[in-house]
Amino acid sequence: MNQNDYTSHFVVKSDPAAVYAAIVAVRDWWGGEIEGDADRIGGEFTYRFKDLHASRQRVTELMPGRKVAWHVVDGAINFVADPSEWTGTDIVFDITPVAGGTEVRITHVGLVPQKECFEDCSQGWNYYFGGSLKSFIETSAVKQAS
Repeated sequence: MNQNDYTSHFVVKSDPAAVYAAIVAVRDWWGGEIEGDADRIGGEFTYRFKDLHASRQRVTELMPGRKVAWHVVDGAINFVADPSEWTGTDIVFDITPVAGGTEVRITHVGLVPQKECFEDCSQGWNYYFGGSLKSFIETSAVKQAS
């Protein structure tokens, strides 16, 4: 990881176990078509959003309540000159207990400003990570508490 990799974070009033469970339930927060397994080491899943983005991720690290990591085995970002910009990158979620809840941090290792898709892909992560995943964690925690 370097300081130029895309990164973002938020804090939720949920415990680390609930955050971890939400992240691995990728179909529930990452909009698009998803097929495969995201909840076991070595599992692979594909993500497709319209004709703009298709990628295959391999689960490389699962530390319940602490970390989730995926390696992008192959990808096609169809709105840039080099559609393979995501291929070989890693998507890492760090889960850290903090006062009053849990900090969730995403780092897309290899998604850097030099990549043509950086701005658009960053906006996409801001929406899906900072919006959709955060909301899913918060509403899932409410359901679990009921």
